[in-house]
Amino acid sequence: MKHIHFIAMGGAIMHQLALALQRQGNIITGSDDEINDPAKTNLENAGILPKQFGWFPEKITQQLDAVVLGMHAKADNPELVRAQELNIPIYSFPQYVYEVSKNKQRVVIAGSHGKTTITSMVMHILKKHSINFDFLVGAKVPGFEQSVQLTDAPVIVLEGDEYPASVVEKRPKIFFYHPHISVLNGIAWDHINVFPTYENYCSQFEQYLEGMTESSTMFYNAEDDEVIRIVEKSGKHLNAIPYRMPKFRYENGEAILETKGGNVKVAVFGRHNLINLEAAVSVCEAMGLNRQACYEAIVDFTGAAKRLEKIFHGENIVAYRDFAHAPSKLKATLDAVKEAYQHHQLIACFELHTYSSLSEKFLLEYAGSMNAADNAIVYFSHHALSLKGLPKLEKDNVQQYFERNELEVIDNKTDLEKAVMELVNSSEKPVCLLLMSSGTFDGIDWKNVSSQQK
Repeated sequence: MKHIHFIAMGGAIMHQLALALQRQGNIITGSDDEINDPAKTNLENAGILPKQFGWFPEKITQQLDAVVLGMHAKADNPELVRAQELNIPIYSFPQYVYEVSKNKQRVVIAGSHGKTTITSMVMHILKKHSINFDFLVGAKVPGFEQSVQLTDAPVIVLEGDEYPASVVEKRPKIFFYHPHISVLNGIAWDHINVFPTYENYCSQFEQYLEGMTESSTMFYNAEDDEVIRIVEKSGKHLNAIPYRMPKFRYENGEAILETKGGNVKVAVFGRHNLINLEAAVSVCEAMGLNRQACYEAIVDFTGAAKRLEKIFHGENIVAYRDFAHAPSKLKATLDAVKEAYQHHQLIACFELHTYSSLSEKFLLEYAGSMNAADNAIVYFSHHALSLKGLPKLEKDNVQQYFERNELEVIDNKTDLEKAVMELVNSSEKPVCLLLMSSGTFDGIDWKNVSSQQK
């Protein structure tokens, strides 16, 4: 049993790690200047929600065995400063996850996109085969009560993020997991506030591969030219195995895989999801499972939360929400839905929410990314710009960056709801409404909006 203190414990993964360590029997304390649901309720139910929000250096004493530092904490955080003064071991969350999984087989899913989905698929297959494993994943996965689990299992499956680990340790999180098996699924520039150039961003993945132990297994997307380049440059010492799009066809909007063992109908759709599926199956096969059995196990996998998640299905409308925010993710999601719903009017709404997407320097990357939609709307809030310390955006400029003349740009929540319902109710065909954002569209209840269809 250890006493572990979390600085900035309210994050999505941070609070889940705190809960997982508490379930192991450790004493957990923590602080944050603000904690919202679901973290607030989860921590309260576990009895470890801080009594007061804020930073309290008196919580940092020599009795602590470790401090876990969240990315939200700044360098001058009073608790961090106190921990440094007392020479208490300070870890970012990926560093601490490695500390408690040193003796496990570590499987890490990396890349610019598809990480959560592939990790979730691997988890789903392993659970179907009653494999004992731990995990860390960045979303709620059907069939799992939490997104971080730490036990005495011999295996851990980790979603590997390239974002910096903490204000003290600014290298990417994936650098600290040291995998035995890994996936590199796709490369597309993101996080420009941290990686100011495309070359700088790509170099993080090059360093990741270079840091892997010789003969570790690396499954890589052989349909992504940048992935191939990085593997050929930095992965020559690895057991590098390519994977590609599986053979499939659509029947009534459902994807059917054409495998060596016969046709397998799956619940997910879209080319990006099907190549993600190939990566997950390859990983599980490398862990000793029969490949055909992995295909059979994945048939009822419906996806992680906000990853092409169906939120409403009415008589003439179906609505999905997706976490897509980078240009490549946006295009892949739109192409997938367009292919699966060819006879529907595709109405796509995209919220500029991340630092990158709200930056005029990066908006150039979105050219043509929404062309697959029949009707396209881009939304942003001036409040989000203010929070991120970015200059104002002009709607006309946003439209020009997307290079689509009929694109509608909206910066008011009420106007967005009205515009969507006008498009839905004027359509002469069944409607597929696709909502893409890493945020919440300022809290719009899309299920309620969708149900108002005439």
